Amino acid sequence: MTAEQLISFARGAPSLDIVDVEGLKAAAVRAFDVDPAGVTAYGTSVGYPPLRKWIADKHGVAADQVLVTNGSLQADAFLFDHLVRPGDAVVVERPTYDRTLLNLQRQGSELHAVTIQPDGLDTAELRKLLESGVRPRLAHVIPNYQNPAGVTLSLEKRRELLDLAAEYGFTIFEDDPYADIRFRGEPLPSMLSMDTRGVVVHASSFTKTVCPGVRVGYLVGPADLIADIARKATNLYISPGMVSEAIVHQFCVSGDIERSIRTVSTALGERARVLAESLRRHIPEARFVEPDGGYFLWVELPEDVEVDRLAPAAAERGVAVVKGSDFVLGGGRHALRLAFSAVTADRIDEGVRRLAEAMAAVRG
Repeated sequence: MTAEQLISFARGAPSLDIVDVEGLKAAAVRAFDVDPAGVTAYGTSVGYPPLRKWIADKHGVAADQVLVTNGSLQADAFLFDHLVRPGDAVVVERPTYDRTLLNLQRQGSELHAVTIQPDGLDTAELRKLLESGVRPRLAHVIPNYQNPAGVTLSLEKRRELLDLAAEYGFTIFEDDPYADIRFRGEPLPSMLSMDTRGVVVHASSFTKTVCPGVRVGYLVGPADLIADIARKATNLYISPGMVSEAIVHQFCVSGDIERSIRTVSTALGERARVLAESLRRHIPEARFVEPDGGYFLWVELPEDVEVDRLAPAAAERGVAVVKGSDFVLGGGRHALRLAFSAVTADRIDEGVRRLAEAMAAVRG
């Protein structure tokens, strides 16, 4: 199967046609022209200072509450390493991002998975868990266009989660890289912006709004926590990549990022719509929540379709998918995550048609 023939719903990355390559090239030239010393030096462990300030302004916080990192996954790793000790209880969503599960398992944490509903984390289930005596150190939540489920945490549930965190003394880790990629509905306030009690640490990145190759993410949290993590960052790598952070800064201050967000959101909105239509046409028994933004759609398939068999059968027919079982501690055997971000609209229907063929083969 050649790369041209393969239709991959596996990677949560934008296709090249919606990356602003020319804008990035121009931003790179400006970065080197404007600040050659800052771009080429070691820099500081908290990140490129002008970008740190831009991020702080975006979120309405002080600059000392921001740490810029090499991608948001590193922001996650820093926070987990700082807050979570072996045996600590940690709440995760079910399903959730597979690398989050792996990193928390590596920390030796005791994971408690709370079900996701069409309007986000089941806060009633979480309250029962807390009332049973579980005292989590941290609750990891992806509130907007969740990876992998594609759902959005409702405003009411955001408020309830903040109240629970204050009442039971845990930190909400608001992992929010998809917030700007919205193509339907109204934007909801971040839990960071709603937090009056200092219970939220927020992470995001420029992977989804600029491109994955820049590897620029960030943490926003209480200044003392950020300072503690920054000291550890100094020992780990002296500083993150100044070149990429300076390019992102120029891309942001020029306003190119707003245009990029519009381009990506428009394209992915069309792809999500086409994917939902194709699923209804070719796999009518599939159950899913059509996302309002982001990169992913989560599909529940009939009980007689085992994704352990379906995924290789789909690969044989030139379509790549990710098994639902990768995103949960147990189960997910009849579910798939479909990333529509990297597949152009004209290829989506063919991809779903091939997936339907693979389903027929494993059922037959």
